[in-house]
Amino acid sequence: MAPKKELQLAYGLVAVLLVVGVLSYAAFPAKTPEVPVRLVYKVVAGKVLFDHDTHANPAGYALACADCHHHPSYDDDALRACGDCHNLPPKDAEGRQVPDACLECHGPEDPEVTEASLVNRADAFHAQCIGCHQDYGAGAVDCNACHVQ
Repeated sequence: MAPKKELQLAYGLVAVLLVVGVLSYAAFPAKTPEVPVRLVYKVVAGKVLFDHDTHANPAGYALACADCHHHPSYDDDALRACGDCHNLPPKDAEGRQVPDACLECHGPEDPEVTEASLVNRADAFHAQCIGCHQDYGAGAVDCNACHVQ
């Protein structure tokens, strides 16, 4: 075969393979996981990479959903994102900072939603994470092991 024909054949083959690859990628996309595999939380002390799979997977720590997502504890399908409750809004006309998500289950005077019991998301995560790491030896307790710049 002449070099020109070989080159044309190679270009044609590349073009066909490119089209097949693009069509295959578009036709069979990767499925989105039901729960996020990894999350990055941005806090004052630095970003924290949380590996959800390690914590929830039976091969990892095998934690149940309700071990961390505590509201509502009676229904795993109704679990809320932490930021729904632990994202304190500006104070209302009465000087309170109660997230609307809290009021869906709790009354405005419920002792569980007093301002003393409401913590922002970073503090809630830190209390939960570091407490578990210290109590069970199941993770780093050194600040720089989790918090990166």
